[in-house]
Amino acid sequence: MINKRRNRLLKLLDERRAATVHELVESLDASPSTIRRDISWLAARNLIHRTRGGAETTPRKKRLGGLANDTFADNLRANAARKYAIARHAAALCEDGETIIINGGTTTFMMADFLADRSLKIMTNSFLMADRLLATSQNEVLIPGGTVYRDENVILSPFDNDATGDQYASKMFMSVSGLSMLGLVETDPLLIRAERRLIGQAEKLVVLVDSSKFARRAGLILCNLKQVHTVITDSGVADLSVQWLEQAGVKVIVVEPETPPAQDCIALDGAQLGLHGTMCAMLA
Repeated sequence: MINKRRNRLLKLLDERRAATVHELVESLDASPSTIRRDISWLAARNLIHRTRGGAETTPRKKRLGGLANDTFADNLRANAARKYAIARHAAALCEDGETIIINGGTTTFMMADFLADRSLKIMTNSFLMADRLLATSQNEVLIPGGTVYRDENVILSPFDNDATGDQYASKMFMSVSGLSMLGLVETDPLLIRAERRLIGQAEKLVVLVDSSKFARRAGLILCNLKQVHTVITDSGVADLSVQWLEQAGVKVIVVEPETPPAQDCIALDGAQLGLHGTMCAMLA
């Protein structure tokens, strides 16, 4: 768990790019041994880079469109036709007037344009999703207060009593790194912290995973299958995977990959991240 002191340490490094143990001791009012333990803990999770006598932020990849980084752009293009079909079906499950939660994955991000003409209250921990919804729809958008973690594309509050914690949602739509018989798998502890808080606020958890995600077993368990109501995936999923999901009581919806029309292609143009051109080159 990332406590308040470690969050402050991360924020300081984001501001300064690098700091010595002595500087961190003075800024955080902690002992040198405590600061060294915090540095070791954060470095082991690839959140910072340990240096001789201190720490620095991990090297940032070139960012597109402000908060969108290369990794997000690459993931958005990967299996795009599968994700497009999954996102369309997920959006169709929403009913006007209800409150839903959408997390910060690439498949869930594709839901945004399918929700453009809807009337929903949407809570999201994704700055990119919030920005997209505000630009293209009249949906009410709620985001938690806190720090924007660019590489993870999440907004994370250091406080357990964040105002969004009082919100109830009928459904939560979630993308994950992987899915196994043990449950949903994520690789980043920051994402797990943010998403576990949201899962408990929704009546039904709907998981959006293209069939490639079933092969990814390494990582940290986010939650077990008992907490999952529905999985939406594509026709490339193995029959055995569908069987063990259904045996666990999970409803499985399988959709056919769908090449988006040219006017609905996804764009990453350096100024905006939205559904207007990225997939075109991938799917042409």
